[in-house]
Amino acid sequence: MTEELMIAIPNLTLALPELWLAGGAMVLLMVGSFAGERASQWVTGLSIALLIIATVTLMWLTGDYASEPQTTMHGAFVLDSFARLMKLLVLIGSIAVIAMSVGFTRREQFDRFEYPILVVLATLGMMLMISANDLIALYLGLELQSLSLYVLAAINRDSVRSTEAGLKYFVLGALSSGMLLYGASLIYGFTGHTGFEGIATALGPDRSIGVIFGIVFLMAGLAFKISAVPFHMWTPDVYEGAPTPVTAFFAAAPKVAAMALLVRVVMDALAPVTVDWQQIIVFISIASMALGAFAAIGQRNIKRLMAYSSIGHMGYALVGLAAGTEAGVTGVVLYMLIYMVMNLGAFACILAMRQPDGMVEEISDLAGLNSRHPVIALFLTILLFSLAGIPPLAGFFAKYFVFIAAIEAELYALAIIGVLASVVGAFYYLRIIKIMWFDEADNEFVPMAGELRIVLGLSGLFVLFYFVVAGPVFEITSTAAKSLL
Repeated sequence: MTEELMIAIPNLTLALPELWLAGGAMVLLMVGSFAGERASQWVTGLSIALLIIATVTLMWLTGDYASEPQTTMHGAFVLDSFARLMKLLVLIGSIAVIAMSVGFTRREQFDRFEYPILVVLATLGMMLMISANDLIALYLGLELQSLSLYVLAAINRDSVRSTEAGLKYFVLGALSSGMLLYGASLIYGFTGHTGFEGIATALGPDRSIGVIFGIVFLMAGLAFKISAVPFHMWTPDVYEGAPTPVTAFFAAAPKVAAMALLVRVVMDALAPVTVDWQQIIVFISIASMALGAFAAIGQRNIKRLMAYSSIGHMGYALVGLAAGTEAGVTGVVLYMLIYMVMNLGAFACILAMRQPDGMVEEISDLAGLNSRHPVIALFLTILLFSLAGIPPLAGFFAKYFVFIAAIEAELYALAIIGVLASVVGAFYYLRIIKIMWFDEADNEFVPMAGELRIVLGLSGLFVLFYFVVAGPVFEITSTAAKSLL
């Protein structure tokens, strides 16, 4: 009887960080509900502490369960080196964004206790996505993340732009979720399995046309979450309309989680039909790189420019995934790590773009920044050069490894298009640098908040001196890729 009970009860130790976040979010929700808006600062601090506890717990699991991939909940939840690393990135991104939001939410008068709790719940959904080893677990994690993000986009109820951004994201997100769910149901119907291992076993050379349709719909739903072309239409409007800290969150942690989920699905569940999904990945990669490079050139709002930059960078990351090899997956993981760090630093600068009469978001308002805040201008220049892929900064290494993986997989055209798109994309980053250093200053910025200085400093130093830690970082990402394959 005892043995039967042990078999029936899953090992929840592997999901301990997620349990911390779920339980802690419920407690914080009660605290905020009973204490009201007075508790917003307390809830913010406790939310950061909760995410730190989850991070420490994850690191403890890394020490105790680092040898082989572990599964629980009847195989629906998996913990391996790949999941650990991507979860760690998500947690770091969430902690940084909440810390960066403190001053902004107070000034803009929407420092509600719900904001950090929604970030925690979205982080919980992302961690479940990363460990999903089953179509049902995939969908549950994805929806928990998405529902939190819909509300976050519209959390500033006094702003029409924020409300519009939330509504657009919700409508298009619901459509993408429907497509993903339809694709998952087709795959289940034609393979008889929801678990990734079962799907991989059932797939083979004689796969039916119904499975192909299922893969297409599933990939469409996942492509929406990483804002890849042609499912990118929500990104510029939502980035511009949402409060800036929320935009920073959208550009960092959710992209890492969605890319990790896409990598796990195609490399685990769909491994036997690589030829089929590879064509889809190549197409959306080329389209994303091209649109991100050319559409950003005419942008005047820096948040819209960062939206198109994000679309382009997802295209570069997909170059590595299109290779379908261990080197390609290593390149994707490394790319997402560096991409998140660069974006957090860039958005710390955007949050610091504040004049005495309020926030500014126009690129032209950066004119003469070097004469007002030379240190900020220097760090932002470093980050923009890195985003453009200029050596020896971190962004160069990110692009180098995905392009090398594509060349090794004989995807020469994809690699060439990626390099050309990167050259075109460098134009709009260099334009911002020119405005900061050579245009005449015509405005005054208020001093940068302490928490923004910390995020910007850490991000800039990592990008600038990445070559010092390149070896250990590559080793970590390579180990993560091996555990997935």
